[in-house]
Amino acid sequence: MTGLQGPGPLTRDGTRRSRPVRVAEAIKDWVVERGLQPGDRLPGEAELIAEFGMSKGTIREAMRLLQAQGLVVTKTGPGGGSFVGEVGKDRAHALLGNYFYFRNISIDDIYQVRIALEPELAASLAGRLTPEQLAELGRIMTTYAEPAEDAEGERAQHVASLVFHARLAEFADNALLGFFIGFMAQILADLTVYKRLYSKPNHELWRQGRDHQAGLVEALRNGDAEAARAIMREHMEMARRLMEDQEAVVMKRFMAE
Repeated sequence: MTGLQGPGPLTRDGTRRSRPVRVAEAIKDWVVERGLQPGDRLPGEAELIAEFGMSKGTIREAMRLLQAQGLVVTKTGPGGGSFVGEVGKDRAHALLGNYFYFRNISIDDIYQVRIALEPELAASLAGRLTPEQLAELGRIMTTYAEPAEDAEGERAQHVASLVFHARLAEFADNALLGFFIGFMAQILADLTVYKRLYSKPNHELWRQGRDHQAGLVEALRNGDAEAARAIMREHMEMARRLMEDQEAVVMKRFMAE
């Protein structure tokens, strides 16, 4: 194939991609051109060598790169071989989170984005959720149906309430919107620490949060987009104030896949 035998074009930073990297990109293009889907079988090693005119070592290294990216899955045993893989949500969240590890993301950064996106998500879902989806949101809320007894219990309830937001994000028709909202919920659940927990659980904040979510579910059930938007915005503003009061910070830690 053209462009694979020579030194290759310069990248944006002035370097040249290695031959295995260029072959891996060519294999991606080959998959796209043929409309292959996750689980579809890829050609064997000998066929790839013939298709791309590369050595065995180069093809193997290219396939290892694609496996590391989650785009190729290799199975052994009867019926084994290489297959088109699909990058899972958890893996994508971890990769994105690890990118931001070096960029000092703050709680305020997260809530600036949450306040912009989550009310629009709520409005877009009004009147569009199934009875089963609405019931699922209700079941999630039962995990924090009563106020916490101590500060650690309150922290655990906050993490549990993020499941509500992550699941709501998964209901989104807009996959990009849902992905980023779910990503922020995961950061808050997995990487957030509190420098100052309340000495006693704040039952009024618990009540307000529960009321917000109950009101949101009702607005979603009734198809009231404006009410859903307004409730979610108020809920996000309250959550940001809570984070500020408890001096929450994002830990410097890599996210696990």
